Amino acid sequence: MLKEFREFAMKGNVVDLAVGVIIGAAFGAIVTSLVGDVIMPVIGAITGGLDFSNYFTPLSKTVTANNLADAKKQGAVLAWGNFLTLTLNFLIVAFVLFIVIRLMNQLKRKEEAAPAAPKLTKQEELLIEIRDLLKKG
Repeated sequence: MLKEFREFAMKGNVVDLAVGVIIGAAFGAIVTSLVGDVIMPVIGAITGGLDFSNYFTPLSKTVTANNLADAKKQGAVLAWGNFLTLTLNFLIVAFVLFIVIRLMNQLKRKEEAAPAAPKLTKQEELLIEIRDLLKKG
């Protein structure tokens, strides 16, 4: 059973998947920082200093807090500002992945379109010359 598990774990697809998950997690952290630390503050500055992460709608009359963390402690809230931030985060990830995949596909097409002609041996070159001379004569 241990041998069978090792064979499964060492298959190329499993290793590729593991690498993809690790890189995806790191990429997710970068995009989260980009959205939270760069894009949303700019949007907040444009809209007059608004912080979308603290936007919420109280679902209970007991909620009187002005920030999301305290409001969640008081009762049920609809944290739509956080949802907006996460949705923007998703759209950025999807767009970046689209661009990366598009570039990879373009590179593959270029490689497929321009196959390198195999170098002819000296004997093949001589045979081609003989053939061409026979066609002329």
